[in-house]
Amino acid sequence: MKNFAERLKSARIMKGYSLQDLADALDGKLSKQALNKYEQGLMKPESDALLMLCNALDVRPDFFTREMSISLENVEFRKLKKLSAKDSASIREKTVDMLERYFELEDLLGIDEQFVNPIKDMPINNYEEMEAAVQKIKDAWKLGEDPLKNVIELLEDNNIKVIEISAGDEFVGLSTWEGIKNPVVVVNANLKADRKRFTVLHELGHILMKINHLPEKEREFICHSFAGAMLIPAKALIKELGASRTQIYLNELVYLKKQFGASIQAIMFRAKHLGIISESFHKNFMIYMSMKGYKKNEPGEYKGYEKSNRFKQLIYRAVAEEIISTSKAAALDNKKLAEFRDELAQYAA
Repeated sequence: MKNFAERLKSARIMKGYSLQDLADALDGKLSKQALNKYEQGLMKPESDALLMLCNALDVRPDFFTREMSISLENVEFRKLKKLSAKDSASIREKTVDMLERYFELEDLLGIDEQFVNPIKDMPINNYEEMEAAVQKIKDAWKLGEDPLKNVIELLEDNNIKVIEISAGDEFVGLSTWEGIKNPVVVVNANLKADRKRFTVLHELGHILMKINHLPEKEREFICHSFAGAMLIPAKALIKELGASRTQIYLNELVYLKKQFGASIQAIMFRAKHLGIISESFHKNFMIYMSMKGYKKNEPGEYKGYEKSNRFKQLIYRAVAEEIISTSKAAALDNKKLAEFRDELAQYAA
């Protein structure tokens, strides 16, 4: 009874509903008072009421029997606008739900890969120490000095879970830990590819660098700088722009945006810190971007591919190796069985 009560509350929060919202979504077929009793563990719904709850909350019946075992630690939200408590709670519950399914799938496949932080012993107090940390990460992960092709894939290859959640503009991304050994990055799936790349690397900075002793403003500055340094290698940018510039046309920056998969603003921020352009040049450039409305809608588009695919690939692998049934796969993927079977048949001979 208790597990169902907790699961119901979790599903409701994921949906962003209050008890009254849920009652309204059920067209009054279940009252607010009855729903409250379910969540208090005082009563449990019959099968027809359970199906109504599943439909209203967009979950499968097995959701309510899954054991709750995930706890999130050190959650760091990155947001552009004020994120409401309701939306924040919804994102956290969606993250927990995805991780529960993710870890169950890995357990079924016998996957137990350990995350290793290549800079765990490095002190980070300023920009220079951050640059040294980035170089050590690149060496450990064998990244070279070329622009990164797929940031999300890079993190997943190094045992960091990346979860994409569709959300409003208020949410950009977050970093967290499941327990003490599983780092997690969550990013808004609706971001453009260049912003998604920057956000994922910003959150990676929170995971890898020991910076919690610094004030929040400094932590954010270092993580911003970390993302820029990962996306835009110093040698590569100096090669493209030269060691010193007093003028740069926007056309050139649009080209570089496509090359590095980074926003024009991130490129210019990086150029300033590498000494390619002066502080006054950068300030005037940002004023110009603001006047033109380019701070929110930059010219040029990076069309690279940035999407988390590992979870889906593992589901297909588990089905192909007959480790799980298609019914179980559909449950893990939070899809109806017919929908998942249609997906499997898409490329069938």
